[in-house]
Amino acid sequence: MDNRQAIKRIFLSCLLVMMLPFGLLAQQISVIAQTDTNSIRIGEQIKLQLTATLTPAQISNANFKVAFPVIPDSLDHFEVVNRSAIDTVQDGTRHLLHQTYTLTSFDSGHWTFPPVRFEVVDASGTPDSAFTQPIGIDVNTVAVDTTKAFKPIKTVQSVPWNIWDYWIYLAIGAGLVLLIGGLIWFFRRKPKKAPVVNVPTISPYELAVHNLKALKEEKLWQQGDVKQYYTRLTDILRTYFENQFGIAALELTSEELLNNIKPITKLNQQRDKLRSLLAIADLAKFAKLQPTPDEHEDCMKKAEEILEWTRPPKVEPAQETKSENH
Repeated sequence: MDNRQAIKRIFLSCLLVMMLPFGLLAQQISVIAQTDTNSIRIGEQIKLQLTATLTPAQISNANFKVAFPVIPDSLDHFEVVNRSAIDTVQDGTRHLLHQTYTLTSFDSGHWTFPPVRFEVVDASGTPDSAFTQPIGIDVNTVAVDTTKAFKPIKTVQSVPWNIWDYWIYLAIGAGLVLLIGGLIWFFRRKPKKAPVVNVPTISPYELAVHNLKALKEEKLWQQGDVKQYYTRLTDILRTYFENQFGIAALELTSEELLNNIKPITKLNQQRDKLRSLLAIADLAKFAKLQPTPDEHEDCMKKAEEILEWTRPPKVEPAQETKSENH
């Protein structure tokens, strides 16, 4: 009987030792998902805040990383209206990473927002995941009083026509006719200027390719300047978007930039690639996280692929026509 108890204690001790690393790994970071309300009407908006709490030891460790989940624009019963950038707040000895999503729903009922996963790499370089708790949200319909009678539809009322009701439009039309006639008379009398020879300038695409090549040759992340590397990398892409597509990319947050490229088909086709690049860059610039060398190289590769995909077609110079009479 004593031998059986001894074997049982040894077995339990081994089991606890085997489970200990998994318990420590799962408790290394605290993640929370919470909303500002749990009840809305159809079409109203709700704020979802994702928070990751890190200790000073985790922040100072270059191997420790945490990546926020990327929630798609549409999921069961919910639509993403907007998403903010990730910001860092210090609370005593802790560091809190925040990101806010604005959601809405057009389906009435009680729905559950599913758990979201945070990708975590601990101090030893071991990958893991941390999950939030699901959130129940009630989406209510607008109350309609069915006891009241329906009001009849009013008939169309005719209004007598009066020319003085349109005098402002007639005045504007007469002014436009006079303005156009004056411009035609002016340009016909204006002497013709000699044709201006346009000096070829470098295109936005060529400038972006040149700057990416120069950034690679500087080897910033190899020298430990990770923040400057991602600042330069994203600025090159934003300047290219601004000059090539007319987007005020340098003044937008990452999320605003992703929303503004939707009307541009060729650029929107690279949306997922650009979102991944910007997410890593924001973590490196604002959360002081250190991506791996493979992630550095992958971000540069994504930037080059985005440039190549959106490269404007080459325009062949127009051939000068020869005069038939010499």
